[in-house]
This record gives sequence, structure tokens and C-alpha cells, in this order.
Amino acid sequence: MPFPDTATQSAVLLTVRLAACTTLLLLLIATPLAWVLARSRGRWSAVLGALVALPLVLPPTVLGFYALLALGPQGWLGQFTHSLGLGSLAFTFGGLLLGSVVYSLPFAVQPIQHAFEAMGPRPMEVAATLGLPPWEAFWRVALPLARPGFAVAAVLSFAHTVGEFGLVLMIGGNIPGQTQVISTLIYGHVEAMEYPQAHALALGMVVFAFAVLLALGAIKRRTPRMVA
Repeated sequence: MPFPDTATQSAVLLTVRLAACTTLLLLLIATPLAWVLARSRGRWSAVLGALVALPLVLPPTVLGFYALLALGPQGWLGQFTHSLGLGSLAFTFGGLLLGSVVYSLPFAVQPIQHAFEAMGPRPMEVAATLGLPPWEAFWRVALPLARPGFAVAAVLSFAHTVGEFGLVLMIGGNIPGQTQVISTLIYGHVEAMEYPQAHALALGMVVFAFAVLLALGAIKRRTPRMVA
């Protein structure tokens, strides 16, 4: 097998970097959102849950279109970044990262939310009776019990970001070395009728997806022992 060319190496590295940064940000953002959704039953929490889950049902191109409008020079977010001296985030790695966080948000929030819900109220009640303040109980009790949910969220967020296409193409285009990720590189090879190169990358994505499913299965098998 020939050694990957420069464009392929660059796309792979950029994809891994994007997926890693997205996963880290999502775990930070999703944790408080999941906790609120798991502990609240009001009408407003249903609205919040629907907003979080919206990327599951919207086409990626719709999200990408509105994200592009927001990030553009006339968009509210674009004007804000220009006022900070950052310029426009459209067709940059920063824009890809922002779009990826929004697009993969439900894949991080929902597993963590389900883990918090499966924990039930009893552990936090016991922690309160022992005199632990809410924040300490959250860090010392809730988070350790929800570890399987965090593991699933991390795997799904990373894998979903690696597989993005429509959103990254709308926000970032397909600029080699800047916004070209694996999915858009495959698209470019197909457009150029370079099927052997497209096949090699696509096969790699299939192997990656299979490995993700195996990892999720392993987490599921270990979950009872981790929660106990």
C-alpha cells in the first residue's frame, strides 16, 4: 500500500484535531445541560431538550446554511467576532469547530443525561444526609456514577464529528490544509473520478465505524460493573 500523500495526511490530522477539540468542548458543555435535563421535569426543560435534540432531525445542510449566515460578515456572530478582531470564522477551523459542537451536541448530552437519570435521586439524597453540599455531591457522587454515560458520549461525539460532511462542507468548504477533512476529501476524489483514492479513504472510515461500534458494545457490557 502506497504511503498516504500530503493531502491525505493533512486531512486525517485535521479531522482528528477537529474531533478531539469538539469532544472536549462537548463534554464540558453537555455535562451541566444533561444534569439540568435529568433533574428537571418542567415545560421549559422539555423545550430545552427539544432544542438540544434538534440537530438529530435537521438536515446538516440546513444547520450549515444558518451557521454560515451567522458566521458571515453580516451575521450576528460574524459581527461579534469582527468586533473582537477575530475576523470571520466562516471557512476557518474555528468555524468548523463551532459548527461541529452544535451538530454533535445531542450525541454528548443524551448519553450523559440517561446516565444521570439511571442513577436516580437516592445517591444525592444520601450525600445530602451526610452533609455534602450540592456541588461536592455532584463531583464526588454523581459524576463517578455516570462514568459509562461520559464514555459513550465521548465515543459518539468523536465518531460523529469524524463522519460529518454536509455541515463542514457548508461552513468550511473544502480548502486543503485548512478545512479539508476526510469526508470532504473523499468527496473531492469522487468529483475528480479518483476512485482508488476515494475507496482507500472510504474503507478506512468503514473500519473506523466498526471499531466505534465494538467500543460502544464493550462499554455497554461493562456498564453494570461500573455502576455497581
